[in-house]
Amino acid sequence: MRLKLPDGQLVNARIKGKRLRPVCGDRVVAEPIESEEDWLITAINDRDNELSRPNQRGQTEVLAANVDLVVVVAAATPKPDWFIVDRYLSATENMGVTGAVVYNKIDLEPDPSDATEVLKEYEVIGYPTLRCSAKSGASLDSLQTLLAGKTAIIVGQSGVGKSSLINYLVDSADLATAAISEKRGEGRHTTVNSMMLELPGGGSVIDSPGVRDYAPALLSAEQVGRGFREIEATRMRCRFANCRHTREPGCAVKKDVEQGRISARRYESYKRLLNLTDRLARNT
Repeated sequence: MRLKLPDGQLVNARIKGKRLRPVCGDRVVAEPIESEEDWLITAINDRDNELSRPNQRGQTEVLAANVDLVVVVAAATPKPDWFIVDRYLSATENMGVTGAVVYNKIDLEPDPSDATEVLKEYEVIGYPTLRCSAKSGASLDSLQTLLAGKTAIIVGQSGVGKSSLINYLVDSADLATAAISEKRGEGRHTTVNSMMLELPGGGSVIDSPGVRDYAPALLSAEQVGRGFREIEATRMRCRFANCRHTREPGCAVKKDVEQGRISARRYESYKRLLNLTDRLARNT
């Protein structure tokens, strides 16, 4: 594990004990190890927020901490899974941080089926949305502006070009990249561990491993609803205070979906995450 000291120096660090689990972005208490170059992490300071997910044992796994911007990357290839994008954005709403959507590889043939329509959905509900190319550099100045002065994490499916974007933003990053699997049309994992890098214009960015699926670690239907800002904004008009927006009569959310004021795709995404959260709760 690499640790950045207050003077900016980077050192190798070990962790004291088995229960201590620092993640990228943590502020920690550490001390030098006598007669060695390594430092020892002895405690983790209180976190402002956590980007987390449930692991296979039903426990919460923290992926990063103390961020103020989550940039969710999709791309022309591999085929975008917009439900994963929605779930990352749901996490940002529950964390109380800014979420943004970046559509990479616009130099390739764009997805004619839904990319333009879905990106417009995100713009309409207020998410910063960029279309760019790590290969040609198109609109990466806008991405630099978005990241400037922030502690950000870049997330998304494997193969969408997260590391390529960071290589453009941070000249010294030299992160590994890989081509898309022609047989499966899926991205290959090139980032194994999260890494925080300083941005030339101020701020920092965390490069995270790619995923083929993601769900935030939510505990209740209320948290699921909070993760979809258009649903959260409408719920006060529902007939019941504890409305789940699925089968209840007098549901303002369902009415807005029927009348096109809430995206039917986003509503389906909400229901899928609600069902997943219910299932995980039953298994814990």
